[in-house]
Amino acid sequence: MSTTAVRADCAADPAGTLTFDLTGPVAAAPASTLLLCRRGAAGAKPGGTVRIPLGDFGPGRLRAVLPASTRLAEGRWDAYVEERGVEGTRALEPGLRDLRALVDRSPDTGAPGVSARVPYPTVDGRLALRCWVRAPHAEAGSVLAGPDGMTVEGVLYGATAGEGAAVEARLPGDPARTHTVPLTPAAGSAGSFTFTLPYAPPAAGPVPEAQLWQLWLVPAAGAKGVRISRILDDVWSRHTSFVYPAFPAAPGVLATPCYTTDNDFCLRLEPAPAGR
Repeated sequence: MSTTAVRADCAADPAGTLTFDLTGPVAAAPASTLLLCRRGAAGAKPGGTVRIPLGDFGPGRLRAVLPASTRLAEGRWDAYVEERGVEGTRALEPGLRDLRALVDRSPDTGAPGVSARVPYPTVDGRLALRCWVRAPHAEAGSVLAGPDGMTVEGVLYGATAGEGAAVEARLPGDPARTHTVPLTPAAGSAGSFTFTLPYAPPAAGPVPEAQLWQLWLVPAAGAKGVRISRILDDVWSRHTSFVYPAFPAAPGVLATPCYTTDNDFCLRLEPAPAGR
């Protein structure tokens, strides 16, 4: 791969279509192509690469359009430019990113699921896409972290909450440690829900080290759980940007609502520091 970078400005529309405007030392259209490659071993499998034609867009600029209808598997996709007759690819350097249209998206709750793509800069200065494909999907909204528990509002897509609907807090690797609370319909758009999860029941067991309890919405008794996440806006990773206060959940244990690097919503339990 060539080390010469090409700058890419990105813009999104409300439907999720992404536009890439490239500037830099790159051959004019139609000799160049925007290449999206799924990160890791998945990039070498069928569907692991997507090529988008580049067209002229003013002096020294090329444009590629990624329609919202283009299928991209969930994961992280790195962006490059390919030039006809040139060996290898060139990395894309992130430029301006106008993603305002992605904020507070409200897809059709009756659709089978949702998808989201957010361009972002990698830690080593390259352009990439974070893609989600969820069917069905439970979108987290407002989170009120209180001293005894947290109250969460959200919207369910691709499924309907019925009798016995609940939210389960699950500790990965230990199926016996699951705590269930009822799901309540909420005012607002179709599919709106709310639930309150107290901290004490999950913290009743041993917490020798930090634990991430996954939160799953179960639409009806016996139904398959739907992971609760927040993906319908312009934030590619909430892990460090959405920070909630920690509260005592049990003697020597702190509880904190949090998001993972993949924007999945969790409850973190961890031993309290000495003296707290």
